[in-house]
Amino acid sequence: MQSPSWWKNDTGVSWWRWCRRRQSPLIGPAPWRRYGRLGAVICWENYMPLPSMAMSAKNIQLHCTPTADDRATRLPTVQHVALEGRCFVLSCNQFTRRRDFPADFPLVQGDDPGTVIRRGGSCIVDPLGQALAQSDFEGETILTAEIDLGEIVRSKYDFDVVGHDTQPDVFRLYVNEPPPPPVVAAAGVPEDLFAEKG
Repeated sequence: MQSPSWWKNDTGVSWWRWCRRRQSPLIGPAPWRRYGRLGAVICWENYMPLPSMAMSAKNIQLHCTPTADDRATRLPTVQHVALEGRCFVLSCNQFTRRRDFPADFPLVQGDDPGTVIRRGGSCIVDPLGQALAQSDFEGETILTAEIDLGEIVRSKYDFDVVGHDTQPDVFRLYVNEPPPPPVVAAAGVPEDLFAEKG
């Protein structure tokens, strides 16, 4: 059986795997771990400002951004997410060669086992956008960095996107996190989500 054309495109595979269930790209309530409050936004959603705002509202300290994006523009994106949200960002991307995939799995890059399919690009960035650890794009790498969660608090004195610098009288974000049902029965006009509550 021939794979559909979108299967060879990372975005197509991502949407097929993750979004066909129509779930939010935000990964639930931000759990507190012994190393900090953890949150994650997958792949392309990190280019979207609204998921970043939603994560900031959860007071994320460790923002994980798994991706398949290995372009040079990835690091500036991650730096912006860290700087805007005043959090540490841990971005991971796999380094893979053709030999890491089954021989009968068609890839547009060809069949040479040494061909690089994904060149990595993982990084760790601090709340002021400085790269603490960055992949060199040459091979498999394990990145580590020592972090101080106190940097988050100190950096928020300068800027806090959901704190003293927010303007809820002008801007407000509504996030629907639970998976929506396929059918909603309602009578009349849907409730205005932005109406002031009495």
